[in-house]
Amino acid sequence: MHRARMFLKRILTPVTILLVPHSRTRAVSVRVPVVAVAASVCLFLIGTVFVVSVSVRAVEYRRMQERLSLVSAHFLEMKGTMLSLKQAEKDFRKLFSLKSKSAVLESVDPGDTGSLDMVVLREQIETAMQSVSEIRGYIAEQKDIHLATPVGWPVAGTISSSYGYRNHPVRGERMFHTGVDISVPSGSEVKATANGIVSFAGWTENSGIVVVAEHGHGFSTAYAHNRKALVRVGQRIARGDVIALSGSTGVSTGPHVHYEIWKNGRPTDPVGFLVRR
Repeated sequence: MHRARMFLKRILTPVTILLVPHSRTRAVSVRVPVVAVAASVCLFLIGTVFVVSVSVRAVEYRRMQERLSLVSAHFLEMKGTMLSLKQAEKDFRKLFSLKSKSAVLESVDPGDTGSLDMVVLREQIETAMQSVSEIRGYIAEQKDIHLATPVGWPVAGTISSSYGYRNHPVRGERMFHTGVDISVPSGSEVKATANGIVSFAGWTENSGIVVVAEHGHGFSTAYAHNRKALVRVGQRIARGDVIALSGSTGVSTGPHVHYEIWKNGRPTDPVGFLVRR
């Protein structure tokens, strides 16, 4: 009992705190028990620890939130890429389901709920994207070649003179015929057989009114003895566009279209291209 009384006496012993202002007002003294001072110090320390702990947790929370946002953004990006790859796969399957090469090229338009291994997934996406890019590039190149290659007849008619050596119908000399003559009524629509740019449209002494088009990939075509040219130099044309009206201008025995195909600077027999698809 004596020790308990002594302990209580010590902790209840007052401590005088003297507050001395800088002005001329009287000093103020406050008597506070020792236990109250100790309690205040303890509360201050506990509060300080609590504030520091909350600050650390807030910083960690912000970091976790930023990391979550980054991971979510990566996931959405990859999800979008996977959807694009699936759409590309559908497009390719649709293209290759067509039966002919022309149909394929003319149809081309030159876009698991478990845990994810982000590194592996990104590598797979990069590999798939590279493959899709290579396929798209190949198809685009093949389409360009297809559109630059003369296909079909420039005019609906019959061949009256073939490619190769022949006796010239006017001069009577044996000469090399660098194209084919297609007999048609005067004024028939002459159509381009490939996409390209008009490089000549005008009068020549022997061939009359001629239209020449450059198609790229080494191909050029010429349409001669026309009554009228409907295009101008530098004009872009597409396969099937009407570029002239047939006639019998120049050295000619009747209305027809003299049609030539040049490949890499040399004439070639157009017959193989008339039936090509």
